[in-house]
Amino acid sequence: MRVYFDNAATTPLDPEVLKEMYKVMENHYGNPSSIHSHGREARTLVEKSRKTIANLLHTSPAEIFFTSSGTEADNTAIRCGIVDHNITHAITSRIEHHAVLHTLEAMEKAGIIKLSFVNVDEKGNVDYDHLETLLKTNERSFVSIMHANNEIGTLSNMDRIGDLCEAYNAIYHCDTVQTMGHYRHDLGKLKTHFLVCAGHKLHGPKGVGFLHINHRIKIKPFIYGGAQERNMRGGTENIYGIVGLAKALEMAYAEMEQHQAHIQGLKSYMIGKLVDQIPGVKFNGETDADKSLYTVLNVAFPEMEMADMLLFNLDISGISASGGSACSSGTDIGSHVLTAIGASSSRPSVRFSFSKYNTKEEVDFTVNKVRELCLVNA
Repeated sequence: MRVYFDNAATTPLDPEVLKEMYKVMENHYGNPSSIHSHGREARTLVEKSRKTIANLLHTSPAEIFFTSSGTEADNTAIRCGIVDHNITHAITSRIEHHAVLHTLEAMEKAGIIKLSFVNVDEKGNVDYDHLETLLKTNERSFVSIMHANNEIGTLSNMDRIGDLCEAYNAIYHCDTVQTMGHYRHDLGKLKTHFLVCAGHKLHGPKGVGFLHINHRIKIKPFIYGGAQERNMRGGTENIYGIVGLAKALEMAYAEMEQHQAHIQGLKSYMIGKLVDQIPGVKFNGETDADKSLYTVLNVAFPEMEMADMLLFNLDISGISASGGSACSSGTDIGSHVLTAIGASSSRPSVRFSFSKYNTKEEVDFTVNKVRELCLVNA
């Protein structure tokens, strides 16, 4: 058996999405910026996809801008949101994705901003009182806090952060790469200024994403070139990817409750099996269904010999997962997320992340293999 439990890294492309993309590849090769019929056909596909996404998210198509990835969307929001609005102070957490952390750290190093880190607890929960203090005691701030952590799955409260940002006139950017297509986002009600998606996290294609820019905020382009994306993002649109992304999100919304129940069931089942079969096992981040992303389970295994070989041995056993351990020194290349929440550096941690395609049989197979490895290395 070969098991894929690394869906937080990327998901398999849905066959229905592939069919939609193939039709476009085969029949619509025009440049959407061209004015002839081939170009107009391509432009129609792009705008139809934009409208589909906007309708699902309860926003205007004019607020959806296609990008090459979630990373590009994050960089656009952060760099342009800060520079174009003369922001000199930013707030984030130490458990953000590197697309956010490295961008903000580079801007601080360049002297553009002062960077503050909001406290998080041992489960990765944001300290909202501390966030308010940071907002209250600094100039107008740029706030970047993700919806769900990609390593440990802990959720932030977007409504609460939005209310705080509104109260202190802050700009709110939220990386929703891990939750888009898994939760319903009503952008007509959320108080985000920027929101980010990557197609390959929801059974869509790689190489495409989008940035939602609320009409209340204006920025200049991050990438200059042509007049694509209403003069906001130079570069010929990835028509096949855009069509695939729209189809994937449409399917995710249509099947969301069914898939959520299935995947949450797998996660709960795996938690129970691990606790029952591996003494001393713990979990990083929240595991309660209302506080944790249902697709992610981060497991801290007991101390063992050859801990650094656990992922390799899982791979040899037919299981694809990801993870590592907290950094034990400044030179370690470990998980910055696990380090930030104070996880033990002596415990090997593995992130198992699920999709609609996973089964209980795969969970049983995985837990049995992990148990064998723990016994061998005890």
